[in-house]
Amino acid sequence: MTKEERDALIERYASGTAEVVSSLEGFPPDKLATRAFPGKWSAAEIVHHLADSEMTSAIRLRRLLAEERPVIHGYDQEAFATRLRYAARDISPALDALRSARATTTQLLRTMSDEEWRAPGWHTEIGLYTAERWLEIYAQHAHGHAEQIRRLRAALSKS
Repeated sequence: MTKEERDALIERYASGTAEVVSSLEGFPPDKLATRAFPGKWSAAEIVHHLADSEMTSAIRLRRLLAEERPVIHGYDQEAFATRLRYAARDISPALDALRSARATTTQLLRTMSDEEWRAPGWHTEIGLYTAERWLEIYAQHAHGHAEQIRRLRAALSKS
């Protein structure tokens, strides 16, 4: 990955929180926990997932930077959603967690050396895992979920 490609992904990552917040504008508060599509998460569940995923991913990046060949563990996001009661909780603290984790991680991303970008770790579900691979995943993550929230809002406005 070139420096220019990384820089573009860093900017996309940095804009992820704003994209999620924008997707929630005009979302009916009483429908945040409504599942509009069978088997798919509600907006509230998506926001809580983003917060937990972001906090987890922030630690993953820090381990890649601070440890020699760390093992990065996957987790069961469906179990998190159920057991951590995503549908029943207020999303405001989750948005704050997302915002803070992204802001502090963006600071790190903008100062990393080429060696740090390529230092290897091992992900239990993916295999070889570097900060570059991490960035490829998380630069898109919030944007993809923001699109889901927009689709939910559109579907719920028709019902």
